[in-house]
Formats: sequence, C-alpha cells, structure tokens
Amino acid sequence: MKHLSLWLWIVCLCIGLQSRAQSVENHADDEFRGKRIGVIGDSYVKNHKEPVAYTWHYKFAQKHGMEYFNYGRNGNSIAYSSPRWGEAIYVRYREMADSLDYVLVIAGHNDAFKLDSIGGIEPFKNKMEVLCKGLIEKYPTAKIFFFTRWTCKDFVGSDSEKVVDAMLEVCGRYSIPILDCARKGGIYAESDAFRAIYFQKSKNNTDTAHLNAKGHDRFLKVAENFIRLY
Repeated sequence: MKHLSLWLWIVCLCIGLQSRAQSVENHADDEFRGKRIGVIGDSYVKNHKEPVAYTWHYKFAQKHGMEYFNYGRNGNSIAYSSPRWGEAIYVRYREMADSLDYVLVIAGHNDAFKLDSIGGIEPFKNKMEVLCKGLIEKYPTAKIFFFTRWTCKDFVGSDSEKVVDAMLEVCGRYSIPILDCARKGGIYAESDAFRAIYFQKSKNNTDTAHLNAKGHDRFLKVAENFIRLY
C-alpha cells in the first residue's frame, strides 16, 4: 500500500507539473500579452455607477496581461460636445495615450438622444469620419475596433437605429472592424426580464445601457471572439 501511495503521489505530481508547464506555455504564446489597450467612450466604458474593474474590457485586459487605459466619461457622445458632458469623442480622442496597440471605441448611446442638437444624421456621420481618420493617423499600427450601442424597445426606425447604421457605414468606409451590438451582441436590452438579471440596478428596472458584472461576463465572450477575428 505504501508503494502504491507513493506511485500515485508521483503520478499526480507529474500531471500537475505538466499542467503548470502547459499553462505557462499558453500564457507565453498569448498574442495580447504585454500590449497596450485604450478604451474610449461613454458610460458603457466608465461603467456608470459601478467599478471599471467589472467591465468586460478591463477583464479582457487582465486576462491577457495587457496594459489598460480607460477613457470613459458618463454622458459622453461621439459627435456632441457640451459644458455638462465635456468634449465629444471625435475631439477628445487626442488625449488618449500614444503608442497603443489596441483602440476600442464604445459609444453611440447618447448620440441617439442628441441627433437634433448634433444637426441630424449627416453631421453625425461627418464627426464619425473625423474620429475614424484621426484614430488611423494617431495609431497607424494599432488595431482599431468600434462597438455600437445595444438594441432598445422600438429600435426599428428609431434614432438609435439610425446612429447604429451610420456607425456601421462610416467604419466600413475606413475598413475599421465594428461590432453591431444592437443586432449581434446577444444583449437583449429591450427585455425587462433580461435587464433585471444582467443590467445595473435602477428604479423600476429602467436602465437600458449599463451592464452589471454578470452582464459584462456574458458579453466578454462575444467581444473577445470578435476581436480575435482580426
């Protein structure tokens, strides 16, 4: 029995060492490890009232050993600047760190509510073009990704749909990968039952924008698969 126990202990030790070596090897082969990632956007990025550490992009960076920069600002828009919400993203992207390897733009939610102030969908597209061209010039070697807002109730024909489609159109002109989170994100923001589980707590369950930690974990799989495509 002693010899058998010793043999089992040796086998377990060998398996453990092999598993650890494999884990180290896989981590060393991680294409993202050591890279610099900057994320700019609205409260989707700032994470509203909850810690940034709950967000899927922070978890993505931590998972892969990346240097992470967060430029989220509650109430911020791609195309609309104001004293309350600050400069629009098409202007303030310049404040982002230099020499980023990955740039994520997660926005559009607030633009849908401000189209009249922006001047309509064409001025919005013009500001989107400024942002796309600016990011390409600032980060010629980086991989740039855009993510749209979620879907919402009465999405079809709404200003939210117009903004999402405009983002898809402009990013397409500049060959920038963009995930249509409204139609392909797997986040059912129009569903009261879904939001009660995956969105941050709000009075009468009215928050249609901000994922909680569980929601971010759910979307992380979608976002990571999308980023890996490129």
